[in-house]
Amino acid sequence: MKAPSFGYARPESLAEALELLARHGERAKLLAGGQSLIPSLNLRLSSPALLIDLGNLSELEGIALQGKDLRIGALTRHRAIERSPVVAAHAPLLAQAAPHIAHVAIRNRGTFGGSLAMSDPAAEWPACCLALGASIVVASARGERRVQAERFFKALYATDLAPDEILVAAEIPAAAADSRSVFLELARRRGDYAIVGVAAQARRSKGRLQDVRLAFLGVAAVPLLARRAMAALEGGPCDAAAIAAAERALGDELEPMADLYHSAATKLHLARVLAGRALAALAA
Repeated sequence: MKAPSFGYARPESLAEALELLARHGERAKLLAGGQSLIPSLNLRLSSPALLIDLGNLSELEGIALQGKDLRIGALTRHRAIERSPVVAAHAPLLAQAAPHIAHVAIRNRGTFGGSLAMSDPAAEWPACCLALGASIVVASARGERRVQAERFFKALYATDLAPDEILVAAEIPAAAADSRSVFLELARRRGDYAIVGVAAQARRSKGRLQDVRLAFLGVAAVPLLARRAMAALEGGPCDAAAIAAAERALGDELEPMADLYHSAATKLHLARVLAGRALAALAA
């Protein structure tokens, strides 16, 4: 297949990109790493009038600790996150999740912000942002705003981004000294889309878990924070009984979507298995 015809612009600054987007709105598409958009164009699932290439916007790249937050620019490549000592020190969950993203060639091109804006239900970064309590930074010609990750992912491939907005960064609270994190994922083959995955973080003190966050991917139209399972663990001993209670709670809040290979019941079972493993690792 060949992509449909479209106009092309390569702005030199964020301000110029925002001006183009304000002018063209929904008729324009943003090109970051292109790992999702280019196949979509070639299959003619997307037919923009204008393609705005963000490749020159170095201001949207980079990883930096700013006060108590780790800021990751939207154009930061997956591979840069995977290999960053700053990420490993202050957001180890991201370092654990990165190797699960497709293959190295994809990670060399794909971008952090592109994954968040795509809002694929099987993607790793959206679930990690939920588990980490991240804020998504978006900008338009009207100004800049921050959206909590819990409110950013709206529906299947849909986010809180307005047609004239660009996702510019995510701000992630730096991990506390006593925090632990675990990322687990099941796929048919390494590099395939996840069947089910879990991103987990908690603080552990005197055998008890606090500030527990369990986010799942591959079980709904959007990444899902398992609040009932989290509540079953908060502040109590993380023993076998507590883990079993959390696994049971998942049945009341997860409604997995079946796919070509796995029933909803299978996905729920796998989610419980991964949750149990993740919680046991957090408590160890």
